[in-house]
Amino acid sequence: MAGEQLNVLKALDQAKTQWYHFTAVVIAGMGFFTDAYDLFCISLVTRLLGRIYYTEPGSNEPGHLPANVSAAVNGVALCGTLAGQLFFGWLGDKLGRKSVYGFTLILMVLCSIASGLSFGHEAKGVIGTLCFFRFWLGFGVGGDYPLSATVMSEYANKKTRGTFIAAVFAMQGFGILFGTIVTIVVSSAFRNAFPAPPFYVDAATSIGPEADYVWRIIVMFGTIPAALTYYWRMKMPETARYTALITRNTKQATADMSRVLNKEITEEEEKVQIQVASGDTWGLFSRQFMSRHGLHLLATTSTWFLLDVAFYSQNLFQKDIFTKVGWIPPARTMSALEELYRIARAQALIALCGTVPGYWFTVAFIDIIGRFWIQLMGFAMMTIFMLAIAVPYDYLVKPGHHTGFVVLYGLTFFFANFGPNSTTFIVPAEIFPARLRSTCHGVSAAAGKAGAIIGAFGFLYASQDQKKPDKGYSPGIGMRNALFVLAGTNFLGLLFSLLVPESKGRSLEEISKENVCDDGTEV
Repeated sequence: MAGEQLNVLKALDQAKTQWYHFTAVVIAGMGFFTDAYDLFCISLVTRLLGRIYYTEPGSNEPGHLPANVSAAVNGVALCGTLAGQLFFGWLGDKLGRKSVYGFTLILMVLCSIASGLSFGHEAKGVIGTLCFFRFWLGFGVGGDYPLSATVMSEYANKKTRGTFIAAVFAMQGFGILFGTIVTIVVSSAFRNAFPAPPFYVDAATSIGPEADYVWRIIVMFGTIPAALTYYWRMKMPETARYTALITRNTKQATADMSRVLNKEITEEEEKVQIQVASGDTWGLFSRQFMSRHGLHLLATTSTWFLLDVAFYSQNLFQKDIFTKVGWIPPARTMSALEELYRIARAQALIALCGTVPGYWFTVAFIDIIGRFWIQLMGFAMMTIFMLAIAVPYDYLVKPGHHTGFVVLYGLTFFFANFGPNSTTFIVPAEIFPARLRSTCHGVSAAAGKAGAIIGAFGFLYASQDQKKPDKGYSPGIGMRNALFVLAGTNFLGLLFSLLVPESKGRSLEEISKENVCDDGTEV
C-alpha cells in the first residue's frame, strides 16, 4: 500500500478552516440545491397535471393522473438518478472528479428546461416527453451525488470534514423549501391575475388555460442557481487525492494545493517514490476489496436502501397524506391553482419545521457526536415516530386532531435529516480508497435510489384503502398499515447501521487503510 502520508495530503488534513472550504461548499452545494428542487418539485405539480390533462367532461371530480402515469412521472427521474450514480461514480474514478463534474451540471440545466418545454397540449405528448427529459434530468442529478461528496471529502480537513460534507448535503433542504416557495409565489401570482371559481361551481373555468404555464415555470425555475455555479465548478482544480494517489502526479497536486491553501508545500522525493511503487491495483470485485471493505459496502448500501424506501415514499406523496388526514380540503372545493397553493404551503411548513432544521443539526453535531451515533439515533427516532402515527392513525385523521399528526410527521422528517438521510451520504465518501471512492459512493447511492423507486412506486399502491381505493388503483393495505411497514423498514435500517464504521476525526488514508499492508503493517 501507499507509505507514509504525502505532505500535500497532510497539509489538507491539517489545514485550518478557511475561505476555500466555504467556496467548495457553495459550489458543490448549489448542485444539491438544484438536485432537490428538480427531484421534489414534481410532487407539487402532479395534482395540477392531473386536472389539466385528465379531467373528463361532465365529471363531478377533478381529473387526476392514472396510476401508471403517476408512478411514471414520480419515479422516472429516480430511475435516471440510479443509472447516473453508477455511471458517473465509475467515471469520476476513471477520468477525475473535475473532468465530469461540469457535465452533470449542464445535463441537469438542459433537461430541466426541456422538461418545462414538454411538447404539445395533449396528455400523451406532454407526459411522454416530460418523462423522457426527467429520466435524463435524473441521470445528471445522479452524477452529482458521488462527485460532490467525493470532491468535498477530498478537499476538507479531517477535523471538520463531516461538517462540510453535511453542509453540501444540507443544501438539499433549501432546495426542497425553495421549490415550495417558488410554487407558492407563482400560483399566487396567477391566481390574482386570473381568478377562477372552485371545480364544483365551474369545472372548465376552475382550471383555466393559464395553469399550463404554471407547472412549466415551476419545473424550469431550478435551473437558475445551478447555471450560476457552472463557471466556478470549472475553475476548481482537480482534488489532490485524485491527482496524487490515482494519476500519481504528486508535483501537480502539490502545485494545485499550494495555490488553494495559499502556502508553500514541498514533497519529499522518497515519499513520492514509495507512493508510486506501492500503489494498489486491486479493483471493486477483488478478494482484497471484499476482505477490507466488503462489510463496509454492505453497510452503506443496505442502510441507504432502507432509508430511501421510507424517506421518498413520505416525501413524494405528502400531498396524498395531507388530503387523507383532512389538512387539504377536497379537490372539488378548490380551483386548480388554489389546490396547488395549498399543497405547496403544507409542504413548505413541513420543510421549514422538520426538513431544513434536521439537515443543519447534522452540520452542527456530525463532528461532535459522530456519524455512527447520529445514524443510529435517527433510525431509532424515525421508527418511534412512525409507530406513534400508525398506532393512533384513525384518531389522528379525525377533524380537530390534525395538529398532532402534522407534528409527529414533521418529527420523522427532522430525525431523517438529523440522522441517516445525511450520514448515508457522508460515510461512503470517507471510508473507501481514493481510486474506488467515487465508484463506491455511486454504488451506495444507487442502492438508495433503488429503495426510493420501491418507495415511490410501492407506497402509491400499498397505501390505497382496502375497501375504497382511488380511481384507477387496486385495493392496498391502507395508509395505516403502510405506515407500519415503513416503521419496520426504519428498524431494519437501525440494525444494519451497527455495521457502519466511525470515521470522525481520521484522515481518509487512515480510514481506508491506504497506508497499511494486507497483513496490517505500514509500508
